[in-house]
Amino acid sequence: MKRDSRLSGMLHVLLHMAEHRGPVTSQTLAKAMGTNPVVIRRVMAGLREQGYVRSEKGHGGGWTLARDLAEITLRDIYDAIGRPSLLAIGNRTESPDCLVEQAVNAALDTAFQDAQALLLARLGDVTLAMLSADFHVRLAARPAAMRTEIDHVH
Repeated sequence: MKRDSRLSGMLHVLLHMAEHRGPVTSQTLAKAMGTNPVVIRRVMAGLREQGYVRSEKGHGGGWTLARDLAEITLRDIYDAIGRPSLLAIGNRTESPDCLVEQAVNAALDTAFQDAQALLLARLGDVTLAMLSADFHVRLAARPAAMRTEIDHVH
């Protein structure tokens, strides 16, 4: 089963934006993410509607963060991208006639709900500012001779 990496990808994009001075074009973000600018624009439009980013048209335009990193949680971005499924596992069938499978589903449903609630709570505790701080610690720990433009752009 393919994993849904939209949350990870969007967090990656937002942190790159935080490292840039001024607007970042969809083309630049797409290059950093190895995707098409149309994909970036589509996802960013949803974040713009939620007030997390803004766009500027014309020469020198692009995407900028609309809020401070400390005000945006991972849960906020998860919600803004449409709340993709958090768990890749599920019940074999949703409405089984078999009583054994009903018992299995009941137990798994409870476990899945508990796991999802815990994960969502954790996402709500982590801000983009915390991710940015972690990036800067990692960057500072890298020997200067190994630092490249890629550390800042990708």
